Amino acid sequence: MTDSVPADLPGPSDPAAWLTLPDVAERLDVSISKVHQMIRDRELIAVRRDGVRRIPADLVANHTVLKHLPGVLNLLADAGYDDEEALRWLYLADPTLAGGTPAATLGGDQAREVKRRAQALGF
Repeated sequence: MTDSVPADLPGPSDPAAWLTLPDVAERLDVSISKVHQMIRDRELIAVRRDGVRRIPADLVANHTVLKHLPGVLNLLADAGYDDEEALRWLYLADPTLAGGTPAATLGGDQAREVKRRAQALGF
């Protein structure tokens, strides 16, 4: 993992806002240990920005993790994607998706389509 992209400057593969792990713990009302476990279990994705592990804010919506995120993260890992590559895939612009990116679409009606596309990457 690299620290080359500043957290406050979104790139083509970065979300607009980030949360630190303590912020996520507070938002989800769980311990920091639980957040670490969620990352290990691929329920959340965390990458280093400016030397600090951060999680895209829009993946932790309404005080919960987006429903289909863990499944997509596991499919991407099975396809050989590391966390940085998975993040790039989640935030890659795709005009064929209603949300504009796979990450934005996970909270909507096309979430299963995002899962299907992630699954196809393994073949």
